[in-house]
Amino acid sequence: MTERPSTDLHNRLQGLWLPLVTPFRDGELDVPSLRRLVAHYAGGPVDGLILAATSGEGMALSITELEQLVAVVRAEISLCRRYIPILLGLSGASTAKMMDALDETAAWPIDGYLIASPYYIRPSQRGLVQHFEALADHASWPIVLYNIPYRTAVNLTTETLLRLANHRNIVGMKDCTADRAQSIDLLARRPSGFRVLTGDDAQYHEALTDGADGAILLSAHLETEAFATVQTLWRQGDVAGAQACWNGISDLTRLLFTEPSPAPAKYWLARHGLIDSPEVRLPMVEVGAELASLLDREIERRSPPLLRRA
Repeated sequence: MTERPSTDLHNRLQGLWLPLVTPFRDGELDVPSLRRLVAHYAGGPVDGLILAATSGEGMALSITELEQLVAVVRAEISLCRRYIPILLGLSGASTAKMMDALDETAAWPIDGYLIASPYYIRPSQRGLVQHFEALADHASWPIVLYNIPYRTAVNLTTETLLRLANHRNIVGMKDCTADRAQSIDLLARRPSGFRVLTGDDAQYHEALTDGADGAILLSAHLETEAFATVQTLWRQGDVAGAQACWNGISDLTRLLFTEPSPAPAKYWLARHGLIDSPEVRLPMVEVGAELASLLDREIERRSPPLLRRA
């Protein structure tokens, strides 16, 4: 197993994390593009990577592809001069099947899991507590909760989150509640050391002002330096500078979600040559002609594609 750093996930779960897209070509995992992506972002201000979550089309990947994805990313990171932690996204509606997934991935070279609430079933808050406590008791790696009720149809309330935050193997959460009042309430009442990172791209700057520890942002695939600079300036007390930097990139957080994510981001990355194809897996589809035209104009306005291929 990959050698672990001296600091744990609890200490590293802050700053700017990237929910890495999964590149495909002709229906298969595109390993050369994946290596190129990791090498590119590992050299920048990214504090951690999320694999196979929403942006990574994790539900469209087989267990064999998941294992290959993790292995390739960890191998590429090992060539860098710094350790970058990896969270593996897992989701499912059955506690027992999720435990099986935890067993299958226990020996993989990851640092933890990002686990969403059970979808479709809409369990009670009591059921959610028991579900996540059972997973946390069983998992070989720490768990980061993923609260995204507009996808799962169930919300982890603040009271539920506060109870789960006291579990020794639950170290933080990705907050996609789209409810600022709930987020502020959690940030004010959370136990010491429980990390909260926003996952609502358009509310990134707002979440930092409310006290979030960082962010997990699909949009940070683009203008990565600028997204990181927003946090740096904010933490340095340069409120005006952070706001100005945010004003320069906030439009991307709307454009990239004009159609279902991650298709727009993959189109942009393919235009830049970071991945060979904008391919997604059904039921996801590539961006339509109208959005492609909008993206092309924005790409040209910001800068010519970095690695555009002939």
